[in-house]
Amino acid sequence: MPQYMVERHLPGITPDQLGAAASRAKSVTAEMTDQGKPVRYLRSTYVPAEERSFCLFDASSEEDVIEANERAEIPLLRITEVRLISADDLA
Repeated sequence: MPQYMVERHLPGITPDQLGAAASRAKSVTAEMTDQGKPVRYLRSTYVPAEERSFCLFDASSEEDVIEANERAEIPLLRITEVRLISADDLA
């Protein structure tokens, strides 16, 4: 399944608000999957100095990721399909 990185600009967000947004993303994607649209929120990385967040999703399409973020009421700047390379994947 493709993976998508969502970039967000979140000026003034608090740690509690970040956690709540991640929780909403997890809940919404679980609901969507139960409804036959497989999408999964995987993780987020927050860069405080830039007030930016990068969130990773598994999904069949970019449109499903957009829908998940809209339903979770989390703003986004852009979505990009990505391929992750882990140190564990290297010889």
